[in-house]
Amino acid sequence: MSTTVRNVLILVAIAAVVAFLPGGGDAAGLIGRVLSIGISVIFVLLGVRFYRENRVAIFSLGDKHRAIAYASLGALVVAFAGRTKLVDSGAGSLVLILLFAGAIGGAYAVWRHHRAYGY
Repeated sequence: MSTTVRNVLILVAIAAVVAFLPGGGDAAGLIGRVLSIGISVIFVLLGVRFYRENRVAIFSLGDKHRAIAYASLGALVVAFAGRTKLVDSGAGSLVLILLFAGAIGGAYAVWRHHRAYGY
């Protein structure tokens, strides 16, 4: 049996469990949440590794640009964490767009400063 057929059968079996067993939807929701937490942990660990490998370059930016970099990262975290609630209203959507735009603009400013001084 090929791996494609095997993978399709596994997906069909999982779908049948979710559709026909009592509490299957709750189990699927739990599995989705566990996978989401796992992905979040992986992103945090990658961020820690990036920070450790680039600590000298980060500190050589200077206080102003390092603060801009951290604020941009914080804005992205807030935007991603609150995106489901923010898109429920027009004002929230505007706030979400402003958070993303500010984070991207700040990251661009830090990148330009970094490139200009050739760190």
